[in-house]
Amino acid sequence: MPLEIERKFLVGSFEPPATAVRQHIEQGYIAIKDDGTEVRLRRIGGGRVLGVKRGKGEGPAVRVEVERELGEEEFTELWPATAGARLAKDRYTFDAAGVTVHLDVYQGGLAGLRTAEVEFDSTAEAEGFTPPDWFGTEITGVTAYKNQTLATRGLPGE
Repeated sequence: MPLEIERKFLVGSFEPPATAVRQHIEQGYIAIKDDGTEVRLRRIGGGRVLGVKRGKGEGPAVRVEVERELGEEEFTELWPATAGARLAKDRYTFDAAGVTVHLDVYQGGLAGLRTAEVEFDSTAEAEGFTPPDWFGTEITGVTAYKNQTLATRGLPGE
């Protein structure tokens, strides 16, 4: 099974470099289970993806992740099932600190939130990673900052 091994951080006012690749993401959840399993739809750039993640994602987060491309008709049929569990963000991808960084700048009710995610090939690599100072507080595994929680409950403390 394909694994996702990542760490996630809050980011302050950092601006992505001009070389960053920007993609707009609309994401909605069809199912969210207490055991950490989630089924989501994602429109990213010109693509549409159905994704399933399984696992709690404790630090560093290690989860099984399976994604499948969908056609526009399939996506459109399933999208209404995500009502009440959606978010939108711009993702900037660039290299920094010897890794590929995904900087997410959230929109709508989550405006002002910025997070950085880094994916790794192994837990040893993830544990050995020293984040740059601009990453801020680590939020790997913090339920309040998981995308599924943000999509259903909004920003922490609101």
